[in-house]
Amino acid sequence: MSFLQDPSFFTMGMWSIGAGALGAAALALFLANTDVFLPKSRRATLEYLEDIDLKTLEKEPRTFKAKELWEKNGAVIMAVRRPGCFLCREEAADLSSLKPKLDELGVPLYAVVKEQIRTEVKDFQPYFKGEIFLDEKKKFYGPQKRKMVFMGFVRLGVWYNFFRAWNGGFSGNLEGEGFILGGVFVVGPGKQGLLLEHREKEFGDKVNLVSVLEAARKIQPQTSASETK
Repeated sequence: MSFLQDPSFFTMGMWSIGAGALGAAALALFLANTDVFLPKSRRATLEYLEDIDLKTLEKEPRTFKAKELWEKNGAVIMAVRRPGCFLCREEAADLSSLKPKLDELGVPLYAVVKEQIRTEVKDFQPYFKGEIFLDEKKKFYGPQKRKMVFMGFVRLGVWYNFFRAWNGGFSGNLEGEGFILGGVFVVGPGKQGLLLEHREKEFGDKVNLVSVLEAARKIQPQTSASETK
């Protein structure tokens, strides 16, 4: 049992424990930066989206079915993770840069938020050039809601997104729920269905603007019976 009194044995044991802990931490960091543990999404159906209840943000709000947004001319819709998030504001500004081209196509640009806290939506509006509606039941963030919590802060992609938005001059706050991930949809009128469904996989995972425009160009506006005669 004399080896228990040997200082070098104790040092070697502590070094082994430390090396093991470092190895485990390195493995955890590696896995956190793969897609292995990312929340899995389930594609929405047109029937699911059509039946979502939305509210206007007026003093006397009107509740309506989401299909009103796209039933005639289609729509591009952003499901905002959190209006005060500077990453969401950056994506809103990017989508708003497409508005002149969307206007040419006759395709409206909308956003939905999942809560209305103080002036958060009002403060978001300078970044987003379309109408904004409230989705209290968070249906646009489903049908399978996905959350990213603390793992988001060890992902290199998220830190890259942080620096990109900061360098772009965007700022924000920490007001409201920001862990339920959002997305962007391009929906055709009538039964044309979903032409693009981008699900945010991590904080700041923006939709590809070229893909949004390509999808919007596929929209076939509905014509009334009188127009087809």
